[in-house]
Amino acid sequence: MKPIRKLLIANRGEIARRIVRTAHAMGIETVAVYSDADANSPHVKEATQAIHIGPSEAAKSYLLPDRIIEAARKTGADAVHPGYGFLSENAGFASKLADAGIIFVGPPAAAIRSMGLKDAAKALMKKAGVPVTPGYQGDDQSLPRLEQASKAVGYPLLIKAVAGGGGKGMRRVDSPAEFAEALIAAKREGDASFGNEKILIERLIRRPRHVEVQIFADDHGNVVHLFERDCSLQRRHQKVIEEAPAPGLGERARAALGQAAVKAARAIDYRGAGTIEFILDTEATDESGDHPFYFMEMNTRLQVEHPVTEFITGTDLVEWQIRIARGEPLPLTQDQIELSGHSVEARLYAEDPDTGFLPSTGTLSRLGMPSQTSRLRIDAGVVEGGEVSVHYDPMIAKIVAHGPTRRDAIDTLIAALDETVVEGVKTNRAFLARLLDTDAFRAGDITTGFIDDHADDIAPPARIPAQAVVIAALSEVVTQKPSAPQTMFARFPGWRMNLPAIRYVDLFDAGGNIRTLHLRREGETWLIGGLGEEFTASGEWRGETLFHAVVDETPIRAAVIREDDRIEVRLSGATYVFALSNHAVASGSGGDGSIRAPMPGRILSLDVAEGKDVTVGQRLCVLEAMKMENRLSAPFAGKVTKIAVAKGDQVAEGALLMQIEPEDSAN
Repeated sequence: MKPIRKLLIANRGEIARRIVRTAHAMGIETVAVYSDADANSPHVKEATQAIHIGPSEAAKSYLLPDRIIEAARKTGADAVHPGYGFLSENAGFASKLADAGIIFVGPPAAAIRSMGLKDAAKALMKKAGVPVTPGYQGDDQSLPRLEQASKAVGYPLLIKAVAGGGGKGMRRVDSPAEFAEALIAAKREGDASFGNEKILIERLIRRPRHVEVQIFADDHGNVVHLFERDCSLQRRHQKVIEEAPAPGLGERARAALGQAAVKAARAIDYRGAGTIEFILDTEATDESGDHPFYFMEMNTRLQVEHPVTEFITGTDLVEWQIRIARGEPLPLTQDQIELSGHSVEARLYAEDPDTGFLPSTGTLSRLGMPSQTSRLRIDAGVVEGGEVSVHYDPMIAKIVAHGPTRRDAIDTLIAALDETVVEGVKTNRAFLARLLDTDAFRAGDITTGFIDDHADDIAPPARIPAQAVVIAALSEVVTQKPSAPQTMFARFPGWRMNLPAIRYVDLFDAGGNIRTLHLRREGETWLIGGLGEEFTASGEWRGETLFHAVVDETPIRAAVIREDDRIEVRLSGATYVFALSNHAVASGSGGDGSIRAPMPGRILSLDVAEGKDVTVGQRLCVLEAMKMENRLSAPFAGKVTKIAVAKGDQVAEGALLMQIEPEDSAN
């Protein structure tokens, strides 16, 4: 046994807070590290002690192994937990910790190295008998050799940076004519993100599912899996919804995936927590009638989505990591690990779905999350008043639900998203709720292309149902949680001597159209008119935003958020917005030809010149932000009249990049 009395957490945000909780429950002191930007972050306040490690930029703080090791020495930490991201899969960091006599709560450096490059990992897995996707992983990276390999693999295909992850350095290629340009872009992004421009080529599975298996191994020769997760729902190659177990997977396929994952872990003499990621080909079946699967990569760390596995297995995976790092055997054998119910996780990001999910930065002026229960878990890295910084991942929280069935878990998660309130930055909250409530997702008919394939189903509702209008009006006349005993006049604000109690509520939609509803009180219910038919309704507040109503004998649970003269009603994942006065109705704005930076970043390329004509959709420039290349295109045909930036410039969000005069006005 190797004692761990003090654990330094080489990470930030929600994962740092999550590790602190488990470590403290185990009686272990914790050390938080923080950059300038994180000086007042929750993880800093919750740890036993904290130490500053540098400027806000991750490359000058969280990504410096020597700085972390120095912090561990200064604070007397016995061990370091890397969380995920940053140095969690850095073999050099693991080796340096070992040389310093500090325990690394993670796998051996050799295992990290063996899985660090996609080409070498695939070759190793193929040798171990784990199925891999057909493709090219050779050392010859010349254009002629890669073009030759692409023809052998066949189109469409994928080019991937061998050191890549999260979609960085990955390009789909549909024809030979596209290959050279896509190759250059993938190499450039791989070099910028990972310091390695080497790529591999593999056959494109047209309708894949992304299914991964959680594994654990100890120093005593034991290796187990904790079932699988489906992580197919992604945008910009980043996961947004994860669930466990994978829907629609038969027991035979589940067993085969688990066995392949254990085989992969044994092939590299693994230790600790790891995830084996597979691609399922939904367009093919094997002799058993199951979809064939192929090894994609191994993450030699804990995953963001580990809470869904904890929910269905009743385990604490961080505790398992710490126990294994101390030299203990696995807490459970394979036969003792049981699957219970279903769990679904949504990643709440500060990003704008209407602009291609570009990150949104700023101060969280309001952050309201639902209460945690035995069926609902919130892992948040920020608090109200905190900052979503350009320097780090824009995830606000993970909202995780569990239920006896998949349907129960989905319903719980949608209700939680409906209750969530975030102000100060744009978020994907409404998008997530609508996505979860689509018929296709509820049916388990999912692939990695789900979001694009079902864009119309996920889009905001085109019409406002009468129930939403009724609840908006009802929420205006129902008193919200009185703090003191009320008089009759306060309880029934529309009350008049010898007359019916009537209230009038004007509701304006986004187009400025008015609906005037009249509500007449009869006992504990209201008769609501003004919608072409009369509704009988009652309601009560169950919290700051949670509103329970009964409309024509139908129980309805909604979230109602009031902001000045604006009411937002959230029903089953859909969001409906009303204004209480005409001046509060948001007016749309037409494009004036000003091309502005949708987020802070660096101008990677300028593809047009002043005085040149452009066509609609033509690429104008490429903005590099958060290590992703974002293509900005012409919104209409016209002439470039001004370019306000140069290649290599660092620009702020909203900065003018160029001006385009529309074709009609130019003529």
